[in-house]
Amino acid sequence: MPKILRILNRFNLGGPVYNATYLSADLAPSFETLLIGGAAEAEEKSALYIPESEGIRPQIIEEFRRSVSPLADYKAYRKVRSLIQSFGPDIVHTHASKAGAIGRLAALHEKVPVIVHTFHGHIFHSYFHPLKTAAFRRIEHYLAGKSDAIIAISEQQRVELTETHRVVSQDQIRMIPLGFALKRFTENKPERRLEFRRKYGIREDEFIIGIIGRFAAVKNHRMFIDTLARLKAKTSRKVRGILIGDGARRMELMEFASDKGLSCSGQDAHPDLIFTSWIEDISTVLPGLDLVLLTSHNEGTPVSLIEAQAAEVAVLSTDVGGVRDIVPAETAALLVSAGDSEAMASNVIRLLQDHRLLDQLARQGSAFVQDRFTRERLADDMRSLYHELLIKSTGH
Repeated sequence: MPKILRILNRFNLGGPVYNATYLSADLAPSFETLLIGGAAEAEEKSALYIPESEGIRPQIIEEFRRSVSPLADYKAYRKVRSLIQSFGPDIVHTHASKAGAIGRLAALHEKVPVIVHTFHGHIFHSYFHPLKTAAFRRIEHYLAGKSDAIIAISEQQRVELTETHRVVSQDQIRMIPLGFALKRFTENKPERRLEFRRKYGIREDEFIIGIIGRFAAVKNHRMFIDTLARLKAKTSRKVRGILIGDGARRMELMEFASDKGLSCSGQDAHPDLIFTSWIEDISTVLPGLDLVLLTSHNEGTPVSLIEAQAAEVAVLSTDVGGVRDIVPAETAALLVSAGDSEAMASNVIRLLQDHRLLDQLARQGSAFVQDRFTRERLADDMRSLYHELLIKSTGH
């Protein structure tokens, strides 16, 4: 039985943990997998419950951290090399940037037969100073050249990696979209809608827009707040916003909302803006929303939009990264330019006034993701790739 060492940056709530968990669980018994990675940081929500729900006990490497730290990174590298020596993997598969750098270097030095890396988004714009970005690009170009396959999770990401940023050659890259357990998003929706709205004091006649994700600069939650402020000035319909997630920028966002004339949780019995913090099971949230927004400057394959569509909630998003690969414009979602709060507010009003369009987007979005983003399809695609690479590495 071939062995896979699967390496994550951190077990923080997000798409990479679901991806790594489902692959680890669904490729058994054909493959034996050891899943490792860093712990969630203080301002993040731990996602260890995701692999544990599948009977998987990941091994935590404490030195895996988000920021670059030469000492901690070197210790992590030494630990990964030691694990490779003891576990003896046939494949090392890394997910996201930090794990990709440390894991692939360790696999190279230990002469692992097959090395695979998945880009879950990338850091080549909207994250760092241009000089640092250029350095990361050179590192990724080098590591890609030493890898047996590079996986892009959307067609747009494939184009960016091979043509825009030129860190991966065309013959190395494979496009394998993410996969999820989507059926749970259609279960007990009326009851979940009623329960969620009762919990947060939301009337049925109120139109609720929500955004899901960590409070990071690249997610541009300020645009969400600015959009809500514009809606308050432009429509008499009661529209409220919900931020599902958390992070170090929470107080900054609350102050920004206050500057925009919006009341927040804890300031008003019926606030314009509700901060829920982290919620583990997002399927209990989505039925309570009327529209899900994404305001990011940059995205790979945003899981929040796949889950929203699976729950038959309409989507309005900035047109960035791989968004078009999961929410086809005009047929399953409305898209606006990054940073254009005015266009986003206008589109919310359009959907407020056109319930037929709102329902159409929700139905078509659900059909689109249920057909393309299942965990079964993900496992089949990856199993085929692994067998191909193992045959190539051994010659039989």
